[in-house]
Formats: sequence, structure tokens, C-alpha cells
Amino acid sequence: MTNQRYVPPHPFGLGGVAIGNEFQFATDKQADATLEAAWDAGVRYFDVSPWYGLGLAERRFGRFLARKPRNEFVISSKVGKLLRASRDNEARKFFPFTNSPNTPHFDYSADGTLRSIEDSLQRLGLDRLDIVFVHDLSPDNDHLPDDWESLWRVAEAGAFPTLTRLREEGVIDAWGMGVNCPQPILRCLEVADSDVHLLASQYSLVDHAEAVERVFPAARAKGVSFVVGSALNAGFLAGHARYNYGDENTIVPTDKRERRSTLCGIAARYGVDPVAAALQFSLAPDVVSSLIVGTATPEHILADHAALQVAIPADFWADLRREGILHPDAAVPS
Repeated sequence: MTNQRYVPPHPFGLGGVAIGNEFQFATDKQADATLEAAWDAGVRYFDVSPWYGLGLAERRFGRFLARKPRNEFVISSKVGKLLRASRDNEARKFFPFTNSPNTPHFDYSADGTLRSIEDSLQRLGLDRLDIVFVHDLSPDNDHLPDDWESLWRVAEAGAFPTLTRLREEGVIDAWGMGVNCPQPILRCLEVADSDVHLLASQYSLVDHAEAVERVFPAARAKGVSFVVGSALNAGFLAGHARYNYGDENTIVPTDKRERRSTLCGIAARYGVDPVAAALQFSLAPDVVSSLIVGTATPEHILADHAALQVAIPADFWADLRREGILHPDAAVPS
């Protein structure tokens, strides 16, 4: 990869989806214990969003990080969704386990971007964001108030140049897209001056062909890197019934269940933890600079952090490739 741009300085981070109570209820005490465990283990990259719990995750992360030296950690948040207090309590519609009074309003304009960053800084209690991702501006997002192409034109004239200017002024270090499908990233690489993208739900042991064949080559040509989210497909590769961000009643695609079954069978033969394999796999490509995992329990963040250090035999990866679990060109840990 040539002319590489900003690279997050920490290869492993804690994401804020679960601490924002997306999947189940977590108390403030539990969230704080998870953040404390992550910090004690050496984690220094944290990723949040106004969307996670509609402000809850940012408040929880901020309460913890405000007590830490600002130059010792990196934090990313997102723009595109402004929060407004509402008596209607529409937050329950999106996050049934949060008590947030906020209602989200999509806004990818220049003014909306600046307002979003300012609001995030106030919720976090911090003086700056290191990385900003343009959130969920994607054709798979059913919550968008308009078709994504129309909103893309707003972002191309508003959010993108605004974030580029903020980077050039030293207000932020980097920006990119934070999305669950490849089209917005590929288009952003063509039309904007981005640095690093959050590749959510797009690169895991059971789903990575599109990234290997299209997204990674385009990024290499631009010197752009990726933060990988959902390396475990939101817990699916750890044994949960949920796949990505569907609930546990959503039918998991048959091919994904079959691939997980094959993966687990090969892992059992080698005595390899599928979670360790999935996390290490997601960090292997040359264009991946960091991996974030989401959890609201201290035990899980410590286990995930430790899993990156586990030795996995080369024959395990070779067997996955022979069985068709791995794309022929997919990178594996050395």
C-alpha cells in the first residue's frame, strides 16, 4: 500500500454499540467496569456514535475517559444523526433498552456536521475527536428519511468538505465512512478526500469476498486504511443466534450457518477458539489498521483482547482455504 494516510495508532479498540444498550440492558456500573477493564488491559482506542443508545454510549464513554489523560487515547465518533429531546420518547423504537429522551434526525449537511461534532463533544466532555465517521449513509439503511442517493448529494456538498476542512485545520485527525455495505465507501474513495473508513459488517471469516475483491484494492490505490467492526458478525461467530444487527428472531442466511458450522468443525480439530480466529483474521490485511469489538461486560473485552495473542497454526488457515471458507486471496495472520 503506497502513500498511506492517517492510521489509528492502536490496533485494537472498544466499540460502543453494546454499551449503548443496543442488544440488552446494561447498567452504568457495568459499562464503567467494562471500560475500566479495557483500559487496564491496555486498550486505548474507543469508538462511539450519537446513534448508540441515542446519546447513552457517548455519555458513558465520556464520563470514563474524562478522567484519563487526553493524549493517551484515541476516540472516534460519527456524524449524520442529530439528537433532539422529545416527549414522544421515540428512542424506544430504535433502542428498546435505553431510557434516552432523544429522537434522531438525519442531517448530512455542513451545518449538521458541525452541530453533531459539537453535541458529541458536550456529551463526551472532551475537547476534540480524533476520527469522525459519516454514519449509515448507505442503501441498506431502512431508517433514512429519503433515498440514500439524495442524501449522498447533501453529504458530498456538506459533510465531506466540512470534515476535510476540519482535518486541514487540525480540529480532527481523520475522517471516512462508517457503513455496513461497500457502495458508500467505494464512492467516497472516488469523490472525496477521506483517510480511514469503518468497515462494519463487511469483513469476517464468513463474509469477506466483496472486501477482498473490490473494496481493499480501491483503498490501496488511495492509501486509505480501515477500522474493522463486526469481526464476529455481532456475536454470530461466538455462537449467538443473531447475525449482524438483526434480532434473535431474524432468520440467519443458510450459507452463513453452514460456513460457521464448517469453521467450528475445523477449529475443533485444531483446538482453536473460533473467536480468536475471527478476530485475528480481521486484523490480517495490510489495509486494516485497527479492529474494534463491542461488549458491555468486562469478561468479554478481556477475552477478546487476549484472543489476539493466541497462537494459531498455519495448517488451520490452510484447511479453511481448502474448504472454501477463506477467499483464495484473503490475508491470514503470519
